[in-house]
Amino acid sequence: MDRRSLLAGIAALPAAARAASAIPAQGEEAFWRGIAAQYDVTREVIQLENGNWGMMARPVFDAYKEQLGRVNRDTSYYTRRGFGADALAVREALAAELGVPADEITFTRNATEALKALILGYNRLEPGDAVLYADLDYDSMQDCMEHLRVRRGVAVVRIALPEPASRQALIDAYAEAFAANPRLRLVLLTHLSHRTGLVLPVREIAALARARGIDAIVDAAHSWGQLDMTLADLDCDFAGINCHKWLGAPLGVGAIHIRKSALQRIDRDPAEPANGRDTVATRVHPGTSDFAALLTVPAALAFQQAIGRSRRAARLRFLRDRWVAAVRPLPGIEVLTPDDAELHGGITSFRLRGVTDVRGNAAFAARLLDRHGIFTVHRDGPAKGACVRVTPALFNSPEDLDALARALAMESASRRGT
Repeated sequence: MDRRSLLAGIAALPAAARAASAIPAQGEEAFWRGIAAQYDVTREVIQLENGNWGMMARPVFDAYKEQLGRVNRDTSYYTRRGFGADALAVREALAAELGVPADEITFTRNATEALKALILGYNRLEPGDAVLYADLDYDSMQDCMEHLRVRRGVAVVRIALPEPASRQALIDAYAEAFAANPRLRLVLLTHLSHRTGLVLPVREIAALARARGIDAIVDAAHSWGQLDMTLADLDCDFAGINCHKWLGAPLGVGAIHIRKSALQRIDRDPAEPANGRDTVATRVHPGTSDFAALLTVPAALAFQQAIGRSRRAARLRFLRDRWVAAVRPLPGIEVLTPDDAELHGGITSFRLRGVTDVRGNAAFAARLLDRHGIFTVHRDGPAKGACVRVTPALFNSPEDLDALARALAMESASRRGT
C-alpha cells in the first residue's frame, strides 16, 4: 500500500464534496446538506456536544471497517512485514496537512499522551525555575504542569485569562505573567480551549515567550481541524494534536510534534533504548495501538480536503454565530466567548447569569436535554465560574442552532418570570 493508494479514498466521497469548488454561493446550504448526509448521527437528540470526539463520516467509517478487517485477517503477517512502510506513508500525508516535516511528528493515541510526553519530558528545568499555565487549559495538562513542582523542583504559576477577552488583553495577560516571573522557563498554551472555545493568539504569545527564553508547549487538540490553520502557522517547537476530534478519524489516533532543533529539550521515553536512534518517535512510547485506526487517517484527510480547510472553518463559525447572535442580547444569558472571528471557532460556552457553580450548570445542561432534546455538556474550570459548552459539527443544520436559541430564550424568560 503506497501513499497514492492510501489517498485514493477521495473517490468514495459524495459527489457534492468532490464538486465543492463548483457550487455557487446560493447553493451553500445544499452543499452542506450533502455533507451532513454522510454522517449517520443519532436522531434521538440534537447533538451539540461534539467536542469529546468527532464522528467519522460514512466513507471514513467504511474505510475503517475495511482496514479493521484486513488487520484482523492478516494479523502479524501484515503488521511485521508491511505495516511499517504504510505507517510512514500515513505520517507523510498527515505531516503535509499539518505543514511540518514528516520527521518532526510521530503518532500517539491522543493529544493527552503527546502533551504528557512533552510536559513531563521537558528537561530544561532546574530547581527554582518556574512554569506557567492558565485556567482554561485542559485538566490533565494542568495536572502534568503541577507535577513538575515535585519532579523538577520548580514553582508553578497559574493565571486566569480575561473574561470577557480581547486579543490584546490575552497577549497582555501572558506578557505581564512573563515579566512578573523572571525564572519562567516553560509555558503551556492551549490554542483553542475545550472549556469555552476561546482561541489564543498563540504565535504572538509564543514569540514573546521565546524572546525571554521561555519555551511554549501548544495544545492544539481542538484547534487543528476546527480552525483554518496548520501547525506551521503557530511557529512553535512543541505541540500535541488529535486526529479523532475535528479530522474525524477513528478514536485512538493523535500526534506529537517536536521541531528538530528542539528535540534535545525533551527526554527520551524510559521505554525507549537509551542509545538508540535519536528521533521524535523516541520521545513517546504508546505500545501496541489500533493499526486500523491509523491506516484510516488518509481517508479522513481525503474527506476533509475535499471540503476544504477554510470552508470547513467558516461553516463551523457560521453555526456558532447563528445561535450566539440570537442569544447574546438576552439579559439572562452570558456568552463567554468573544465575537472577534480571530478568537473563536465553532465551540462557544455560556452560562445563565449568576449561575457559576458546577452543579447549576450541569443541571441546566440536563434541562436542555430533558425539556428540549438538545445535548450539550457543562464545563468547569474558568476562573469566573462553570458554564455550558455548545459544540456544533458538520452534520448540524442551521435549524439545530435555531432550536438551541429558542430553548435558551424560553429558559431565560422562565427565570425572569415572564
